[in-house]
Amino acid sequence: MTATTTRMPAADWRDFFALTKPRVMSLVIFTGLCGLLAAPGAVHPVIGFVAVLCIALGAGGAATLNQWWEADLDAGMKRTARRPIPAGRLRRTDARDFGVALSVGSVLLMGLAVNWLSAAILALSIVYYALVYTVWLKPRTPQNIVIGGGAGAFPPMIGWVAVTGEVTAMPILLFAIIFMWTPPHFWALALFVQSDYAKVGIPMMPVVRGERSTRRQILAYSLLLVPLAMAPWLIGGTGVIYGGAAAALTALFVLFSLPVALRESGEGDPMRPEKRLFGYSVLYLFVLFAALVADRVAQNQGWIA
Repeated sequence: MTATTTRMPAADWRDFFALTKPRVMSLVIFTGLCGLLAAPGAVHPVIGFVAVLCIALGAGGAATLNQWWEADLDAGMKRTARRPIPAGRLRRTDARDFGVALSVGSVLLMGLAVNWLSAAILALSIVYYALVYTVWLKPRTPQNIVIGGGAGAFPPMIGWVAVTGEVTAMPILLFAIIFMWTPPHFWALALFVQSDYAKVGIPMMPVVRGERSTRRQILAYSLLLVPLAMAPWLIGGTGVIYGGAAAALTALFVLFSLPVALRESGEGDPMRPEKRLFGYSVLYLFVLFAALVADRVAQNQGWIA
C-alpha cells in the first residue's frame, strides 16, 4: 500500500498581500502620511516616502502576525474563514516568518533612513498590536479594543516624529483622537458580527456585557471624542480649517451614535444604524486628517493665520 501525502498548493503573492489587511492598512497609511504632511518643518520627499513605506510595512507585519496567531479563531468565524491561513492557502509558519520579516525590516529601515525615535515608536506599535492586543487583551477582556486601540493610533505620531524628531503635544493629541475614535468605530462593527465572536469565545463587549451596555458606551466615547478632536485647534496647533471641520464632523459622529445608543435590540431594520455609524466612522477619520493637512498647507501658503 502506497502512502499518499496532500501537499498545500504554493501560496500566491495575493495571499501574502491579504495577510497585511490592505483595507485596514489604507487608513493606517493615510493617517501616517497626514501626520508627516501636517508636521512643522520639511522633510526630503524620498525620506518622507521611506517613512510612509515603513509605516505601511510595519502595519502589514503586525496584521500578518495577528492572523498567524489567530488562524484557528479565524477558521471558526464566517467573516474571516476565507483568509489565507484558515482557507488552507498558506502555511502558518510562512505567515509567521513573513510577519517577522516585515516588522523587523520596517523598524530597521525607519531607524537607518529616517530617525531612531520614529523607529522606536513604530516598533512599539507593532508589539502593541501583535502582542499586547492580539495575544493578551483580545481573548481576556471586553475592554480589549479600548486598551488595544492604541495600536492603530500610532501612525500619525510616527509620521509627525519622522519630520520633527520629537514628541510634542500635537502628535500626542493625534494619537488620542484615534484612540478615542476606535471603541465606537469597532463596537459598531461588533454589534452586527457579535455572533461570530460569541462562537469562538472572544469576549467582545456586546458578547460579554450585552448590546445595551455597548450602545451606551458607544455614545459615551463619541461624546468624549468631541473635546479631543477640537483640542489641536484649541491649543493653537491648527487653524480654522481644521477647527471648523473637526466641529462639524464630530457633531455628526455624535448624531450617528445617538440612534445606535437609543435603539432597542431587534427594533427597526436589522443593524442599519450600526452599519451607518461604522461606515461614517471610517469616512470621519479620513476627512478629519485631510482637513489637518489642508490647514497646514493653507498656513504655509499664508492663506490663513
